[in-house]
Amino acid sequence: MFKEGVSKEHQTYLKQYRIRKASIAASQISMLVLFFALWEIAAYFKWIDPFIMSQPSRVFKTIMNLTADGSLFTHTGITVFETVVGFLSGTILGTIIAIILWWSDFVAKVLDPYLVVLNALPKTALGPIILVWIGGTTSSIIVMALLVSIVVTILNVYLAFESCDEDKVKLLWTLGATKLQILSKVVLPSSIPSIISVLKINVGLSLVGVIVGEFLVSKAGLGYLIIYGGQVFKMDLVMTSVLILAVAAALMYLSVAWFEKKLNKMR
Repeated sequence: MFKEGVSKEHQTYLKQYRIRKASIAASQISMLVLFFALWEIAAYFKWIDPFIMSQPSRVFKTIMNLTADGSLFTHTGITVFETVVGFLSGTILGTIIAIILWWSDFVAKVLDPYLVVLNALPKTALGPIILVWIGGTTSSIIVMALLVSIVVTILNVYLAFESCDEDKVKLLWTLGATKLQILSKVVLPSSIPSIISVLKINVGLSLVGVIVGEFLVSKAGLGYLIIYGGQVFKMDLVMTSVLILAVAAALMYLSVAWFEKKLNKMR
């Protein structure tokens, strides 16, 4: 029995698509379960040192302890907040600078070698300098996250602007359109897929910047827990923080993917 207006072939395609999608999800979950099961078994039979490598049961116990005293939500919340602020700041500021570069070819040519150098420069090397300039505060961590993501944003968004269909731009020029109209009607809409790709990259980069900043100056956050756990040889705490960090990164990435789907439906 098929729905009215939908061909048998299309119904078959949709069924195969749903089966394939379910198979992929099941495989992903199975791989994750298998990984934790092998990790637990290897630690239980001492194939690996549970003190150094920890094990899922000990990680779970650590999560329960951190949840009981409320520190899990405090440290995770701080890291997520710093990442979101750094991510938004780097993306917005980077996009604005990319617009300026597109607007003025002279400025773009002047700044091009500096952007290349900044892109190649390891941003983590600037950590101690930022610490001295701004101080050991949350602001310095956010600035670190911004610096890690902003240059990538500028270069990729500017490249997307430059890759815009020249025929459409020339057509608008001949019709008497202003540069602002060309930007808003053609360049920005055509660059949305590239900007979304930059957002996905920036989530990870911003998180890297935040963790590096927390390694240097923070007294709270997942980066702080990792450093503290390593210093006092509480590897259960280190592994727990790393796993929570992975979950937080995945959720932020999925948030960007959800935003992309909503945006595509609106277009």
